[in-house]
Order: sequence, then C-alpha cells, then structure tokens
Amino acid sequence: MTKSTNLYVRVEPDVKENAETILTQLGIPMSNAVGMFLKQVILRRGIPFDVTLPMSRSLDISMLTEEEFHAELEKGYADVEKGNVIPAKEAFASLRSELGI
Repeated sequence: MTKSTNLYVRVEPDVKENAETILTQLGIPMSNAVGMFLKQVILRRGIPFDVTLPMSRSLDISMLTEEEFHAELEKGYADVEKGNVIPAKEAFASLRSELGI
C-alpha cells in the first residue's frame, strides 16, 4: 500500500493553467508531475535543471517610452563607435549554438 501526503504550494494562476494544459496533453496528472520533480531533486541532490540568469534580457520595444527608445539607440550607437560589435553571422551562429539549433 502506497502512502501519500498532501503538499500545498502557491503558484500564479496562469502558470498552473498553462502547465495543466501541457501536462494533460502529455497524459500526466499535476500531482504525478510534482512527484516526478521531487524524485529528481532527490536523485540529483539538487534542482534537476540549471538555475541561471539569462545571458541578456530581451528588449521589447513596444514597452519603451520614446525617451527609453532613444536611449537604447544611443547605447547601440556608442557601442558601434567603440568597436563593441561582432558580425551578424557570428551573433546568429552563437545564438543558434546557445539554443541548440
């Protein structure tokens, strides 16, 4: 007979809903997915995935004020003047490598 215990966690409603949608498509109940995560924590003796900061934050132009937009353009122009640039081909190759594609 398998014993179980209750675990109560707080998550944002949209995170729970999106995860449930994906897990349902996979045929995995949320409780099983949480159990799988916890078993991996035990097996790996830590979080079973990398917990790191992103290399850089994405810039969403639509969220910038006009002043912020111009400031970003000025930063880019200053980088060009300082020679802090790499060819686009290298940048995209690096990005593809990072993403594993």
